[in-house]
Amino acid sequence: MKKFIIALIVIVTGIQAVCASSKVYRTRDISPEALVKIYQALGRPANGHRVAVKISTGEAGNPNYLKPTLISALVDTVHGTIVECNTAYQGRRNTFEAHWQTVKEHGYDTIAPVDLMDEEGQMRIPVRDRRHIYYDIVGNHLPRYDYMINLAHFKGHAMGGYGGVLKNASIGVASADGKTYIHTGGKTDVTEELWNNIADQDIFLESMAAAAQAVDDYFGDNIIYINVMNNMSVDCDCDAHPSDVLLKDYGILASTDPVALDKACVDIIFNMQPTEGNDNAPLIERINSRHGTHTITHAEAIGLGSTDYEIIDIDL
Repeated sequence: MKKFIIALIVIVTGIQAVCASSKVYRTRDISPEALVKIYQALGRPANGHRVAVKISTGEAGNPNYLKPTLISALVDTVHGTIVECNTAYQGRRNTFEAHWQTVKEHGYDTIAPVDLMDEEGQMRIPVRDRRHIYYDIVGNHLPRYDYMINLAHFKGHAMGGYGGVLKNASIGVASADGKTYIHTGGKTDVTEELWNNIADQDIFLESMAAAAQAVDDYFGDNIIYINVMNNMSVDCDCDAHPSDVLLKDYGILASTDPVALDKACVDIIFNMQPTEGNDNAPLIERINSRHGTHTITHAEAIGLGSTDYEIIDIDL
């Protein structure tokens, strides 16, 4: 009888664990103070850790990137280093010389140390979902850090449909060759061969999910995820000439579960009632036309997180 009761407790506890919703914290305030507050709400402090703050430094000419004035208080709070990697496409961030110039023009070097993690080479980290890619190629400076704040600007994206923390963990943390490897679904990691080997769309999205999981696995419990929902063009910060922003700024959302976080942000866009000066139709079309939500569903399928979430307002 005692064994039966113990077994029943284990089963019930397991069911509760499976059914528990991921917590997604939300503030409608987009300010330096709100970023610090939502980081603290997650209950996963970076105390004593070597902290990488992963952002997109933004392509030169694009005005929508997360501004240093917005993120500086958070970076200071955690004594963080802003980290990035080079792009795989032609632009102002595909060489280290050009990328450093963009970093300086956008002012990131004035608020914190900046590390282009693939400047001295690259390394491979393991992936669990090996149906397309067999490893994730990242900058070899990654071991300098044992805690990561994935600080993403939520917006549209020409290839992924949308860009949030899953993209920031996968394409964002990957080196230039690693970006090529993901975009080609494991066909090649030679950047010069990228455009002749672009993968089928769902394979690309699934490869992104696998790479995001690799980064999450690398940091374990020492990673948090934040999406800033402002300046939401249908085009990514990597586009030097983005489409006009047609959506009003919404707020900041954060979670320890990247799947729940991106799902919550996408749901907000899809469920929004359009009003004058706040048109969600173009971003919905961009996400749907690229099957962008498949990144989220595949990430859940491979065990990275859950699409079952609850919103916790920290403004209350």
